[in-house]
Amino acid sequence: MASIACALNDNGVPCPSGADPARNPHRSGLQWMLTTAAAILANPRYTGRQVWNRQRTDRDALPDEGAFDRHHEIQRWSASTDWVISREVAHTPLVSEEHFVAVQAIHSAPTPAGGIPRCYVLAGVTCCGVCGRIMDSHWVHDRAGYRCRHGNTSVRPTSSRRQKTLYVREDHLLDRIRHDSSLRRHHPAMRDQDPDSVAGYLRLNYMIIVCDHDALTIETDTAVFPLTAPTSVLTRTAKIPAQRDGDRTKREEKARFVGK
Repeated sequence: MASIACALNDNGVPCPSGADPARNPHRSGLQWMLTTAAAILANPRYTGRQVWNRQRTDRDALPDEGAFDRHHEIQRWSASTDWVISREVAHTPLVSEEHFVAVQAIHSAPTPAGGIPRCYVLAGVTCCGVCGRIMDSHWVHDRAGYRCRHGNTSVRPTSSRRQKTLYVREDHLLDRIRHDSSLRRHHPAMRDQDPDSVAGYLRLNYMIIVCDHDALTIETDTAVFPLTAPTSVLTRTAKIPAQRDGDRTKREEKARFVGK
């Protein structure tokens, strides 16, 4: 999806809101977005069939004022299982049904290797201290982690002024939380608990983990707890990868050869 949106932007193809701003007054119309490309490729109307109930109107309640009930209407997308699709072709199709179905199969979420679901226990409570966004769950090197690209996506061209992507490992975060003396003193219930209990305690007490390139903190409504690195734990888990270790050996051998 990102490569499609990026190619459209690079070739100067106007996005839907840019080509027809009258129908999209709430959008900027500046460029294609990943979600726009995804919505078009998932729209069955391009097969020539009519589709109903893709959106529904909900009436959300507002705080009461006096004796009258107040509400506002908001449109939400319905699940694809609730869509109603005509049996007959209603207009000239732009794509065949075979191609449409094939695209949906490509767009389906990939299954993790081995079929084992991936679990991120700190999802939603890990925040970026650089830009303030909730960090994305990210699986890399067979372990859970969290990253923030500060709003940058592969749809936009890379800029030299782009902020460095922030990445933290989940096991490092849990080690710091469970072994920080100041945090354990004020919140003894978090002492040496399993990951699910630690995450549950954070959510129950409205605590968030704020991550920066140089520091990690736990923040509550009334206090901030800097998380110090437990040397013994992090030294055991943060080993030099074999590839980097081999590269270092090669550099040392080259240095000795040059010295001779």
